[in-house]
Amino acid sequence: MLFRDDIPKLPQVLPRYLPIDADRRLQQALTTHPANELAALALRLQRACGLRIGELLDLELDCVHEIDGNGSWLKVPLGKMATERMVPLDDQTLELIDRVIQIRSHCQPLPHPRYRRRAQFLFTYLGRRLTQQGVRAELNHAADIAGLDHITSHQLRHTYATALVNAGVSLQALMALLGHVSAEMSLRYGRLFDTTIREEYERALDLAKQNTPPQNPAPGSPGGRIQIPLADITGGRPWQDTPLLKSRMAGGFCLRAPAQGACTYANICEHCPSYRTEPSSLPILAAQRIDAEALARDAESRGWIDEADRHHKLLNRLDALIADTEAAAG
Repeated sequence: MLFRDDIPKLPQVLPRYLPIDADRRLQQALTTHPANELAALALRLQRACGLRIGELLDLELDCVHEIDGNGSWLKVPLGKMATERMVPLDDQTLELIDRVIQIRSHCQPLPHPRYRRRAQFLFTYLGRRLTQQGVRAELNHAADIAGLDHITSHQLRHTYATALVNAGVSLQALMALLGHVSAEMSLRYGRLFDTTIREEYERALDLAKQNTPPQNPAPGSPGGRIQIPLADITGGRPWQDTPLLKSRMAGGFCLRAPAQGACTYANICEHCPSYRTEPSSLPILAAQRIDAEALARDAESRGWIDEADRHHKLLNRLDALIADTEAAAG
């Protein structure tokens, strides 16, 4: 006898998407340093529309459709699920497609692999269609420039879907955009950023903190929260070198886990137009500037582009404050 419980369960692996910084660096490499511009444009279009590689290369020259009062849409040909679909296009993606049309080579209609007829394909060069090998070679080239590990073109589709889920797109819309025939396929992306789980986690964490008695809280500490010893956070290393989000203030520093994101109030006083300083504070500002410059380099080396930009803005503000203070004192 064979029962349902005797059948081994298949592993349920989450989609492999690119983190925001990696996605940005890859797109920058494809835009500014393409080895094969046509293949680079194809990869950018795949990321912008969430296409499978086969769907991408099977796009026909007349794939863009203008619908009165409803904007521009991309007609995606038959793919893995043997279904066609329409994907909305923004102005930036339309410009990308216009550039493809400018640089592609005109050629005789070629046999379509699915429709059994000849067609003019979007991605053609010197009488031939762009191949998956050509796209992969360009992707490897861009990944090397961006300093990323091996990436597959299908990860661009996962990144597209993950960004939509993170922005709150509905399950029905996600299914239509990705060409999924079952909700289960799209729900794999929903599990990446389940807001209900996050809300429950934060609610339970707040309750746990409230029910935990403070261990010798410092006078005036917010809520009497427990402060983890610095050595436990840094592992005995200098705080400037820890793999955390770091901010240098005039009177100390702040360490946050990358998952927390940068603090909304980080260095808010320094950027406030009401902030003033005095000549006696110049050594403090100079020391703060040295640390901010080191933190910017640290963030750049880790690929945290937004974090590095935050530190560079602080450096510019500190330079202005120091210059104004020196001018007023001189």
